[in-house]
Amino acid sequence: MDLGIAGRNALVLGGGGGIGGAVAECLASEGAAVAVADIAAEAATVRADAITADGGRAVALEWDISDLSIVEEQVASVESELGPIDILINNTGGPLASPVGGQPASAWRDSFESMVLSVITITDRVVPGMRDRGWGRVITSASSGVVTPIPNLGLSNTLRASLLGWSKTLAREVAPDGVTSNVIVPGRIGTGRTDYLDRAKAERDGKSVDQVRAESAASIPVGRYGEPAEYAAAVAFLASARAAYITGSIFRVDGGLIASI
Repeated sequence: MDLGIAGRNALVLGGGGGIGGAVAECLASEGAAVAVADIAAEAATVRADAITADGGRAVALEWDISDLSIVEEQVASVESELGPIDILINNTGGPLASPVGGQPASAWRDSFESMVLSVITITDRVVPGMRDRGWGRVITSASSGVVTPIPNLGLSNTLRASLLGWSKTLAREVAPDGVTSNVIVPGRIGTGRTDYLDRAKAERDGKSVDQVRAESAASIPVGRYGEPAEYAAAVAFLASARAAYITGSIFRVDGGLIASI
């Protein structure tokens, strides 16, 4: 299937990591030019170089998205290198594992700025151009915790859930101009973040990491963790011309993990 995004320009936040990197590579394989943005400059460069080596077009960008003062500078840099941004992948890191109660106000504030306000600010910068051109895709990666809260991920459950209301509201505002806004929800995808959470749970429960992983995999109907490339394929479809009639939605890529309808 031709996704119809060859020649489009994409900005992938967190593009040096497991999920973001897989998304960047998948979009590039479909012919999109990709700006790989990550707080870790080396990770962004490695991913962009891999895309270029495979014949794609990519640029690397060191970007701490919690610093809202540099949003204009960073987006302008991408536009200078690639052109107007047609596809925005909002993919942020998660906070430390913790209960929801008893967290200092500073933890809530810092996490809100890096996980929520950064996404809103960057989107606000690129969406007007999408609307003017009559085409755009805003895809926000969340967590299964927005549907079924995950124990000991209080900050993530709470703050990522706020992005659902934001994305749905945005979808209605920009739909007449050919721009879509969707949220995609990963289940247990095999990444460094998942490894961290498994280790934290193992320590908390007094189990080995292998035990935790086996129990977690057993709770997933397909019986395994997902691959980043499987998640990326779903993101690429939502970014495609084929998905023009899909907006304001929440997509689950979870192997059936989330039990609710």
